[in-house]
Amino acid sequence: MLEMFSYDFMQRAFVAGIIIAVLASVSGTFVVLRRYSMISETLAHSALVGVAVGLVAGLNPLWMAVVVAILSAWLIEYLRSEFSLYSDAVLAILLSGSLAIAVIIVSLGGAFNNSLFSYLFGSILSVSSEDVITIAAFGTVALGILLIFSKELYFIAYDEEVAKTSGVKVKLLNFLLVSVVAIIIALSIRVVGSLLIGALMVIPTISALQFRVGFLKTVLISLVFALVSVFAGMTLSFYFSLPSGATIVLCVLFIFIVSLIANKR
Repeated sequence: MLEMFSYDFMQRAFVAGIIIAVLASVSGTFVVLRRYSMISETLAHSALVGVAVGLVAGLNPLWMAVVVAILSAWLIEYLRSEFSLYSDAVLAILLSGSLAIAVIIVSLGGAFNNSLFSYLFGSILSVSSEDVITIAAFGTVALGILLIFSKELYFIAYDEEVAKTSGVKVKLLNFLLVSVVAIIIALSIRVVGSLLIGALMVIPTISALQFRVGFLKTVLISLVFALVSVFAGMTLSFYFSLPSGATIVLCVLFIFIVSLIANKR
């Protein structure tokens, strides 16, 4: 098994995968508790618009994905808070609209190629040293923000109205949370893929919630599940020549099923 670590691309992929697993599991806890699970899918499709623009315009797709994902996150939160629209309705509109825009841009620019598919489904071969540095830098900032405001974010997730009356800056923290989630999703599409990153952010947390323990223990269990899934998924991907993103998601689903069965008993 240690043979795969003799390859530079696997070393880069594992470093990026571990960072993404930590970020996705921690942020996913707040997202799931807010009943906001679909935002991960919506922002992943929005990030795909940035990738499409980057590929067609010759810009760095990862940087463009981060920019577009953050702008989409702000738009989602603005529409939800200012126009009193249902969260699921806003997410559905942005999800389908972003995907349509991405397909049109790619089609007009003639960018339907292997590079695009690596962003759609994830590819451990495509993770460069520059990607690892970018993921580590932005990931550290994102994780720091989540840890600093973890109590306030948990309070808002528990009861947003009570948090408002208690003096918590709910609107600002909501924008902050969706911005962090947008950054994490944009950074993750290299390894997991834009069509699959939502699963890595949501399913480990849902699996951990089956154990019905406290908030901190739920976060830690979710983190362990995400790390195990990434490690197992990348290992299987390497030895059986499978897409890394899809393999990681199947591992997450397997853990979820085991969690359901174990806790039902």
